[in-house]
Amino acid sequence: YWTEMAGNVHIIKEKVLYKGWSVLKQYIISYTRRDHKVEQQIREIYNSGDGAAVLLYNPDERKILLIRQFRLPVLLHGHPDGFIIECCAGMLDDLDPEAAIIKEIEEETGYKISHVEKIYEAFATPGAHMEKIHFYSGIYHANMKITQGGGRSSEQEDIELIEYNYSEIPTLLQSGQIIDAKTIILLQWAMRALM
Repeated sequence: YWTEMAGNVHIIKEKVLYKGWSVLKQYIISYTRRDHKVEQQIREIYNSGDGAAVLLYNPDERKILLIRQFRLPVLLHGHPDGFIIECCAGMLDDLDPEAAIIKEIEEETGYKISHVEKIYEAFATPGAHMEKIHFYSGIYHANMKITQGGGRSSEQEDIELIEYNYSEIPTLLQSGQIIDAKTIILLQWAMRALM
């Protein structure tokens, strides 16, 4: 099978290697280099769908809201306990990015937010993953809290909410305390936009 993707890339073969929560496919492509040499390349690509992430901030109290949860890959990579601090985030599933992140905010934090602002879109690991992350900011206030939050037990989530003052953002970044890329990106945005 031969599919033209772009002027210099042709897919020769596509094969599903694994299908579960995500799909792992092997692609054999014909790639024409800038020097016009044609080479065959083999790539394994994961597709678990796109995601969305949000930095929640309270402009009146000058605070941000982050979450802490367990991540097995982090533990397997040598982290002491696997619990890391992150921004609220989740997979899109079948929703548009804005609706997906508003749903995640309520599930993970217990805040009912009706509006978020789009900041960026970026590929998380473009060498091996198709996932694109949609980045947002959103305002929260105490009167928007409708549930305890903490995530959905049906999704095996166990989420702790942590508030930080705006003044703590530089230290969070510089101390190495935040090791999640999407959270680093959003905190760097916050340093420009909120401080």
